[in-house]
Amino acid sequence: MKKIVGIGANVCDTLINVPAFPHEDTKLRANSITVCGGGPCATGLVAASKLGAEAAFIGTLTDDSAGKFLVADFERYGVSTEYIQTEPGYTSFNSFVILSEETTSRTCVFHRGNVPEKDLTEEQKNAIINAEMLMVDGNNMKTAIEGAKLARENGVNVLYDAGGLYEGVEKLLPYANILIPSEEFSLGFTGEKTAEAAAKKLFEMFNPDVVVITQGKRGGICYDGKQLREYPAIPVDKVIDSNGAGDVFHGAYAFALTKGYDYYKACLFSSGVSALKCTKVGARAAVPDFETVIKFLKESGIDEFKEDLD
Repeated sequence: MKKIVGIGANVCDTLINVPAFPHEDTKLRANSITVCGGGPCATGLVAASKLGAEAAFIGTLTDDSAGKFLVADFERYGVSTEYIQTEPGYTSFNSFVILSEETTSRTCVFHRGNVPEKDLTEEQKNAIINAEMLMVDGNNMKTAIEGAKLARENGVNVLYDAGGLYEGVEKLLPYANILIPSEEFSLGFTGEKTAEAAAKKLFEMFNPDVVVITQGKRGGICYDGKQLREYPAIPVDKVIDSNGAGDVFHGAYAFALTKGYDYYKACLFSSGVSALKCTKVGARAAVPDFETVIKFLKESGIDEFKEDLD
């Protein structure tokens, strides 16, 4: 059985790298166009796998060209596809991402497709029960809630990548003991004015083991009910592609916890992984291996990982 399993979005991304964001009703030559896998949960699983974890995706895909690509992409990066159900004749989740060199920002246009959501099979349930961590992202909400409830009933950690205020999120949040929301989600859901206040409010409302609020270029905060600590965004020489950086952070965090890191050390590690990912194109292809991350953290002056260098 796999240590980390996930239920959520699995997206076929088309990355369009341009010198600057195009004006309306004009033509613009792209620097490059790349097709790759995306989606918060699915990319998080790839990140965990590339760092050294055994990972598997749980969900339904279809048999169009994008669906076939997504299965092959998982296999390329070592994520198990044994718990994927295939429903033929539907349209996959697709997105088109414009990457601006001028601002190092990204703009995404997506279509969710129409692949039907299905109940968990007995094989999928067993995969969850025997895992150490279930990752969810708020997509495929019905199945995610079913899986998260089953996980917590069996002592399995549930990491929730809370990036969007999806319908039904209040039903999923109580099952997440590792809650990692974006600052936008945190402020929008709680109505608080600061991330610090939102972290405390979320902890009070849902009683997870930890709340980690991601703040992009500003790093983020980690709150375990006792201590609130800031963690940095680790600088790199040049940002090439920030798309998927948050997804990678979550996958790295899941990996770090299964490795035995404490909640704050996991933040530092995941921040390093996410930073390195931004130096190359592709949310999945750009994820570094474990040794590269540890070396980068040492060179960045972060001393918490000395034992990993021995």
